[in-house]
Amino acid sequence: MRMRLMLLGGGNALGQALIRLGAEEDIGFLAPRPPEQGWDAASLTQLLDDTRPDAVINLAYYFDWFQAEAVDAARLAAQERGVERLAELCQHHGIILLQPSSYRVFDGSRATAYSEKDETVPRSQRGQALWRMEQSVRAVCPKHVLLRFGWLLDDSREGSVGRFLQRAEKDGEISLADDRRGNPTPADDAARVLLAVLKQLDCQAPLWGTYHYGGHEATTPLALGQALLSEARSLHPLNVQDILPQAHAARPDAADEPQNAVLACKKILHTFGIKPRAWRAALPTLLDRYYRHG
Repeated sequence: MRMRLMLLGGGNALGQALIRLGAEEDIGFLAPRPPEQGWDAASLTQLLDDTRPDAVINLAYYFDWFQAEAVDAARLAAQERGVERLAELCQHHGIILLQPSSYRVFDGSRATAYSEKDETVPRSQRGQALWRMEQSVRAVCPKHVLLRFGWLLDDSREGSVGRFLQRAEKDGEISLADDRRGNPTPADDAARVLLAVLKQLDCQAPLWGTYHYGGHEATTPLALGQALLSEARSLHPLNVQDILPQAHAARPDAADEPQNAVLACKKILHTFGIKPRAWRAALPTLLDRYYRHG
């Protein structure tokens, strides 16, 4: 790797997965420790003025964007300002910006998978903030790759998988939607995709734009939950006996979560040669790491 890579958010689950994967191929990252209040416009300005990397992978707000149950408006607004400033700095210094986004920029009303050409109509506050961040990156920093991920799964105790497993230890029954669909995407697989994109950008291929990636085989939260429990039972005692089907409309997060979150991944395959991997194959490693760290 000829480019000097800076990773914002090296301490979170996806950042750690990217560092691990890079180390296997002798690819290193500058991964600065964030200030106490987190990365904001002022600290980002100082950082990039001092370091001048060739590419920035912005996972600074990964947990709030992909794992948190809810994020307040003030926090999202500060993150929007941070991303806008980061885009300005990357443009000013000629730095490539690799910026993640989410299926949440769509409203979920389509019956088929969403492509990069489909209209973005975010339902939730978080989806609207991510859409505005995408807009500012496109407007300010031409040398960018925006990568929208499906349902990201990681091994953190506070993330969506961790919350589900902790409920499974305590509750006898859990209800999950059986008419909501998306692409489960383990963090290790998302890291593989980020690294593959960086390798081709390192070859000076000007492949700027917006891309989708989600794990192979769209499914429902109900089926995902059943697959997680099937693996988890061999690693840890669980109290839950059954997962009950529930309609999307009856779920407490129905106003925020798109009913259809399935992403079409043809563009990233045709442009970068990145093939979707089966998410089920990654569950044993993910759960083993979760219980060992827990």
